[in-house]
Amino acid sequence: MGYKVCGFVLQLKRRIVVPETRVLWQQGLIYSIPDFTNNEESISTSPALSRIKLSTLDQRHDLQVDEPAPVGNYDQCKREEEKHLLTLCERLQSLALQLQPHDEMAGSSQTEQESEEENTDEQDENSEDEDADEEEQDDNMKVVHTNWNTVRKAFAEIDATDVLSEMGAIPPGFRPSTLSRLLEEGRSYRASHFIQPKLSQSQLSFKDLHMEPDTGKVHGRPSRVSLTLTLWSCRMIPPPGVGLQVLSRHVRLCAFNGSQVLSNIHTVRVTYISKIPKTWSFSPRMTGMLPCLLDGDCFLRCDSESPDLGILFELGVTYIRNSTGERGDLSCGWAFLKLFDESGAPIALRTQELTIHGGTRFEKDTDMDTTSTKKGYPTGVFQQVLLSRRITKLVVKHKSVNTRSRELLNLLPDTVVGRLSTLHLLATYRQILADALLLDRITMYNADLICSSVLASFPDFLDQADLMDAFRKSWTESENNLRRSEKRDINVLKQMFVSVFMGSVYLLLYSVEMPAPCWADEEVESQRARFIYSPSQKTSVQTLLSSQCSHQAFDMAQVTYDLINSAQL
Repeated sequence: MGYKVCGFVLQLKRRIVVPETRVLWQQGLIYSIPDFTNNEESISTSPALSRIKLSTLDQRHDLQVDEPAPVGNYDQCKREEEKHLLTLCERLQSLALQLQPHDEMAGSSQTEQESEEENTDEQDENSEDEDADEEEQDDNMKVVHTNWNTVRKAFAEIDATDVLSEMGAIPPGFRPSTLSRLLEEGRSYRASHFIQPKLSQSQLSFKDLHMEPDTGKVHGRPSRVSLTLTLWSCRMIPPPGVGLQVLSRHVRLCAFNGSQVLSNIHTVRVTYISKIPKTWSFSPRMTGMLPCLLDGDCFLRCDSESPDLGILFELGVTYIRNSTGERGDLSCGWAFLKLFDESGAPIALRTQELTIHGGTRFEKDTDMDTTSTKKGYPTGVFQQVLLSRRITKLVVKHKSVNTRSRELLNLLPDTVVGRLSTLHLLATYRQILADALLLDRITMYNADLICSSVLASFPDFLDQADLMDAFRKSWTESENNLRRSEKRDINVLKQMFVSVFMGSVYLLLYSVEMPAPCWADEEVESQRARFIYSPSQKTSVQTLLSSQCSHQAFDMAQVTYDLINSAQL
């Protein structure tokens, strides 16, 4: 009876264990199938198979929890995942190399992130390691976008110039204007900023604004460089080719030490004559008052101790492309006038003929024209004379300063560039500024707002040449009515300055009807001129109270001078 029971149990184990064992052997979990023909071996092997079966089931359960796909497709899923990652890397590299606008880059980045989110949703939500890798990849994407935005901006400017050069629209020596870009960045390089007083190192007093206790006038401060010069002409300037409409030809100048702009950037517009397109002239003869923008007589003050101190001239044009309507500023070349020789002595006062170089100030040996040096330098005297006439040059007259002009220049800040025709107005403004800051304040440490429309608004007129012309015209008319002794009286001049400024041009600055200034826009300039010199715009009490005149909403900045925000540090 006992043998029959054992035989029945053995057959039952064969039916159960053998199929399971074959499955485990096929999956590589055991290496041999035991032989159950021997009863003793089968009895001894059954507990071991039971343990293997239980451990195998546990391992399978763990694999099913960690991997949503079947265990048999594990390698295939990994290959597909690797292929997907390689595809994403290729797309990232292609996006980084393409120079597209910022909006398009942002859109492609957003599309890529959405596709990554869809692929991530298909995977297990509990895979925290993969999520961390994706977050790190997104951070790297942001860094790449930030770096390439800067590179893209630089390459965009170079590419635009290269395209125009390849089209034959500009000569090879033309570049994007450096000084125009500095002017567009803000007020840091404008005359309205450099006319303000400069604080001392302790920021408790003024460095360049002092009063004489005996006379009550501004104490004159000599500067290392204080000179006047006249822009005379430019010769052999290559004109832009077809496809570009020139809106303005001009020369920008500033104090420069070889690596840094030290003063405000002053602009003089060229008088262009179509019969001689390669010659630029300045200060045309006309009846009446010469506009500030066309005045080639300039002054310069600078207190820099640099041995390489000089004046940087940049010849430029403002253009518009006929095909696209795109506006831009190009540099037609640059010239540098060094003000001191190798021994440190000032250069001689004479007419300077400066060679105009192509490219930018930081490029070397860039020619304005491809034909200038291709054939080498001639050896004959006659050939040298002919070559000198073909070289692009800027003619500048470096003149001495008379006594009256030197006295007025010493009243200005230590570093500033401006028009010689406005010198007396700037000196009077500095006197009014000194009275308000040094005499009328309660204490020298009081930095409250100062109620003065003149101090708050006059610096803005220095950046708008047409308003400055209107002020000069009204000033000249009032000055002609003064006696000779009154023209020397500083108190009379200060009172007349305030009266003329408030009675002629102050309200024009805040009028809604007058268009905002726009450089080299002939239509806007004509509209502003008609509005400024219109007889109905004469400032009076009736004009202030009239409902026909619209003005900007009242702002405290129009009538108060903020010392903290206005002074130079």
